[in-house]
Amino acid sequence: MLRCPPPQSQAMSSLETLRQQIDQHCAALEPQLIAWRRDFHAHPELSNREFRTAAVVAAHLRSLGMDVQEQVAHTGVVGILQGGLPGTVVALRADMDALPVAEEVDLPFASQARAEYNGAEVGVMHACGHDAHTAILMAVASALVTVRAQLRGTVKFIFQPAEEQAPKGEEGGAQLMIEQGVLDNPAPEAIFGLHVIAGMPVGHIGYRAGPTMASSDQLHITVDGCQCHGAMPWMGTDPIVVASQVVMGLQTIASRQVDVTHEPSIITIGAIHGGVRDNIIPDRVELLGTIRTFDENMRSDIAARVQRTADHIAQASGATARVEVERGYDVTINHPALTEAMVPTLERVAGRAQVFISPKLTGAEDFSRYQQRIPGLFVFLGITDPATPPGMVASNHSPRFRIEEEGLLLGVRALAHLAVDYLHETPSL
Repeated sequence: MLRCPPPQSQAMSSLETLRQQIDQHCAALEPQLIAWRRDFHAHPELSNREFRTAAVVAAHLRSLGMDVQEQVAHTGVVGILQGGLPGTVVALRADMDALPVAEEVDLPFASQARAEYNGAEVGVMHACGHDAHTAILMAVASALVTVRAQLRGTVKFIFQPAEEQAPKGEEGGAQLMIEQGVLDNPAPEAIFGLHVIAGMPVGHIGYRAGPTMASSDQLHITVDGCQCHGAMPWMGTDPIVVASQVVMGLQTIASRQVDVTHEPSIITIGAIHGGVRDNIIPDRVELLGTIRTFDENMRSDIAARVQRTADHIAQASGATARVEVERGYDVTINHPALTEAMVPTLERVAGRAQVFISPKLTGAEDFSRYQQRIPGLFVFLGITDPATPPGMVASNHSPRFRIEEEGLLLGVRALAHLAVDYLHETPSL
């Protein structure tokens, strides 16, 4: 049952006019969109430290006449746009934080920022495109304000800090925003978000129903042996050799122990710490990594297999292994009915040939937290020059990550039309 009571011809005519007006406003905003993005790129801020970014966002939303709430989950900003016509509530989300990465892209607005991250001084860069996400949502706010009188319902703009995880010892991100009421008063019925993706051509949008991005759990394995002289390894127990065997053993879990036809999974060891010099076998080695899955049952099963694998390999050599798995972001699951309902919007905005079903991505997103509460759709926006050879594309999180800015306007139009089409014509889910 549709929410809109007017006769279909009248409603469609009104909606088509509204869509055209939105596109006109979006196009006019492109220079400002790019200026915002460049400003944020030149002034990146780490998770839970997005003070300048939040201030710019809040000032902009207030200039549009919105009700604005600041300091949500430390630095988050929420804006409420009440339309001129009665209706439901929809939310749009952008993340604002940058990464501890030193930029290597030759741009006039390249980041020179430095900051402290977990006790070390690091370069800071928008190496995942959150500068673009923030600028895009600011432009969406500007476009929709201009059609407020014709807008049915309410749009909640969520500018979220700490998507890249809060610093050690701190809370943050989507979970803290939810705990502090971002999905209440007014309560959105659905939420939309997007992410720029390296390697996807400008002008393209990817989507997928159901599991779309992986869960990500942090893995910490401590292997304890017995320190001795490197010339006499039989006098002790070598935790470095044991840790090496554990690393290799873990790779058999995804390749040989779980059903690879059900869902993909990845176990990555990203750091190994142990020893102080070449001729001393140390007492202890630490392994740091992640476990990524697309299914909750597999998630629990793999964690148990990691524990068993590390234990048995260590025991075989007379060492011990302590395994800690810290649950991180959950699987990003696009609501199937919502996704199906909004695909025509994406195809109208980008062109049917430029909209495609995205493969599953093994990266993780805390947009998943919102989707656990309300139906959500998270889509991917192409920002790579189509002429770039695949081997020359720097991935998200790379110090050489770059965005072709002509792709950003499509992101503005996509989010604006998703919100309006949902409010004006999407059946209740």
